[in-house]
Amino acid sequence: MKYSTFAAGVLTASSAFAETPVLTVYAGDYFTSEWGPGPVIEAGFEEICECDLQFSTGDLVPRLLLEGKRTKADVVIGLSSDVTAKARETGLFAPHGQDSSALTLPVEWADDTFLPFNYGHTAFIYNETTMDTPPASFDALLDLPDDVKIVVQDPRTSLSGLAMVLWVDAVYGEKSADVWAKLAPKILTVTKDWSSSYGMFTDGEADMVLSYTTSPAYHMFAEEDFTKKAAIFPEGHYLMVETVGKIATTEKPELADAFMAYVMSEGFQTAIPKANWSLPSALPKDQWPDEWAQLPLPENVVFYTEAEATAVQKQAIETWRAALSQ
Repeated sequence: MKYSTFAAGVLTASSAFAETPVLTVYAGDYFTSEWGPGPVIEAGFEEICECDLQFSTGDLVPRLLLEGKRTKADVVIGLSSDVTAKARETGLFAPHGQDSSALTLPVEWADDTFLPFNYGHTAFIYNETTMDTPPASFDALLDLPDDVKIVVQDPRTSLSGLAMVLWVDAVYGEKSADVWAKLAPKILTVTKDWSSSYGMFTDGEADMVLSYTTSPAYHMFAEEDFTKKAAIFPEGHYLMVETVGKIATTEKPELADAFMAYVMSEGFQTAIPKANWSLPSALPKDQWPDEWAQLPLPENVVFYTEAEATAVQKQAIETWRAALSQ
C-alpha cells in the first residue's frame, strides 16, 4: 500500500512537471553568459508565465538557414537589424504583434516582424590611463601614429564587426577604401568575435578596441572602474539595433506572444541597461538608471535600414578585406 501511494505520488509529480510548458528561445552565445542578460530575463519571464524558458545558443542566422522549418525555436532574440534580411528570407517569422509606438529608438521603426529590444552605438573604447589624448573625431583616429594598436572584429563573423564596416561606409562612402588603408597599420589583429577583442583590450594588449559607447557602463557600475571611455566623434556613430522575432510555426503561440509582450514591458526594459549594458528600446531616457547620466552618448547617429544595410554590406566588407590584406 505504501509503495502504491509512493508510486502514485511520483506519477502525479512527473505528470505535473511534464505539463510545464517550455518556451525555446534561440539566442547568441553572449546572451546567456554570466555577464549577459539571459539569466535576468529568464527569471523575470518565468515569474509571470508559469513556464520554463530555455535558451539555446549559437550563431543565429546560419542555424536558422540550416534548420529551416525543422527549427525547434519558438522565439529568436539577438538578430541585429543589419542581418534581419537574411532571417526574413527564411520565411520562418510571424508578425510580432506589438505596439511599436512605445519604442524610444533615435530612429523611426516600422518593421512589424522584428521587434527591437535594445540598441547601441558602435565606438572605439580606450583606457584614459594609457591614452593621454584620445581621438576627438574619426578623422583624428585615422591620423593617430601607427604605433597605436587597435583591435577590431571580423565583419564576416561578428555583428559588431559588420556594424563597423557599415559605419565607415555611412560616414565616408566612396572614400572608405582610403579610410581602411590609413587605419590598417594601426590594427593589431582582427578577431572572430567581440569578446575576444574586448578581452585583449582589458588585458592591456591593445590601446583601443571596437565596441559600443555603452561598454564603459559595465566598468563604471559593475567594477567601479572609470578609466574606460568611448571616443565620441562628431561625424556620428553607427546605430546597431538588436531585435526579437516570433517563429511562425511555434507550437506555443500564446507563450511566444507573451514573451514578445514581455520584451516591451517595464520589467524587461529596465533590466537592459545593467543586464545587457546597452540602451533599452522602449524606455524613456528619464527612466534610465540615474548613473547613466554620466555616460557620454553621441549627438549624431548614422543608421542603415535593413534594405540599405543589405544593399551595401557585401561591398563594404570587400573594401575592408582588400585594404587589410595589403
